[in-house]
Formats: sequence, structure tokens, C-alpha cells
Amino acid sequence: MSGKSIAIIILTALLTLFLTVNNDAVEFNFIIGQPVEVSKLIVIGVCILIGFILGFIAGRPRKTYSSYNEEIERDYPQQQEKQSNLSDEDRDYIS
Repeated sequence: MSGKSIAIIILTALLTLFLTVNNDAVEFNFIIGQPVEVSKLIVIGVCILIGFILGFIAGRPRKTYSSYNEEIERDYPQQQEKQSNLSDEDRDYIS
């Protein structure tokens, strides 16, 4: 078993243990209204889900723009093709 697999198993076991210990109800105050009794499992689960979503959004690579500009390419004169140092025999072999 690799170290990565062992680490995933240990983290999963710790998360499961943490969630089973914290299963009692707590008062949760929404912005409007009276406090509502909600299970800690739901509150912790929603916070973990929001954290994963925000981490995914923040960790994505940003959109990059190419520095290649076709207008610049059109302004340059056409370069002459480089002379090949291949012999006729080599060209026949390649093609």
C-alpha cells in the first residue's frame, strides 16, 4: 500500500470519528427569524462542502491570453525559407 492510500484511509477514519462524536443538536441563528435547532453534522457538512467549492474555484488556473498577435505577424516581411543541408539521397530516405 502506498503512503498516499494510507493517508487517505487515516484522514477518512478521523473525519468519520469527528462527525460521529459531534451529532447533537445546536441552535443555529439564520439572518431572519428565530434560532433553529440543527444537527452539528449538517452544519459541519455544509461548511465542508462550501469550503471545497471555494477551494476548487480559487485553485483553478486563471484564463490566460495568448501573446501571439496576427497583426504583428502580417507586418513582418516573409522570411526566406532556410536552405536545407540535406542531400538528395537523404530527402529520398525521409519521404
